[in-house]
Amino acid sequence: MKKIYTLVLIILALNLGIKAQTIVTDRPDQTESSVTVPLKSLQIESGILVGNEGNGDIKQLLIPSTLLRYGLSKNIELRFVQQFENLKNELTSEDNFGISDLEIGAKIQLFQKEDVNTEIAFLTHVILPTGSNNLSGDKFGTINKLAISHVINDNLGLGYNVGYDNMGEGEGDLTYSTALGIGLGGKFGTYVELYGEYAEFSSWGTNFDSGLTYLVKDNLQLDASFGLGLNHDMYYFSLGFSWNISNI
Repeated sequence: MKKIYTLVLIILALNLGIKAQTIVTDRPDQTESSVTVPLKSLQIESGILVGNEGNGDIKQLLIPSTLLRYGLSKNIELRFVQQFENLKNELTSEDNFGISDLEIGAKIQLFQKEDVNTEIAFLTHVILPTGSNNLSGDKFGTINKLAISHVINDNLGLGYNVGYDNMGEGEGDLTYSTALGIGLGGKFGTYVELYGEYAEFSSWGTNFDSGLTYLVKDNLQLDASFGLGLNHDMYYFSLGFSWNISNI
């Protein structure tokens, strides 16, 4: 059933496309863009997510998850991530609700030229153990990614990330993602994506996701997305928006 569902998503994606637009977002896909937000603008990217892992034993609800991006300079943005989370274990009936650990970071655009179809940026976050009981990792952590994108032609683009995360213990995880966008014009956009991690340098996790975006106006975008675990039991569905406020 999952394979059929994934195939339907891919066919849907190939028939909707992505429109070039003023606002460039880091949601709803897992691949971070290689673009920073404009100077002195604040971009709010927020949404709700419903997910399940382990045959539905672990239920997750984010209400909401919010990323704030502020253009500190032409090539540098500051980033803040905070989310309200409900995590329920159906096997033990443990039910935790509260605030997850705060993430503070930056994205730095390393390479961008008008006559070159490749852009590169580096993203780093520090995780602060500020979350509620049973939702905090209780340790400082870090998330790091190199974001690369290519404009293949007017209707086709490719973005991918490689990174390393460490949550304060163990060897950490290598992470990867690659997202393909196909443009057919209009206000709708879509993507198909593979992403995952090499957890503790010992086991691979691989996932697929896809989503739709709708450009309400140049600085406001709505989105819907969902994902599936390809070699483990996981799925999620998310709804959200992104809004850029200039000259702050």
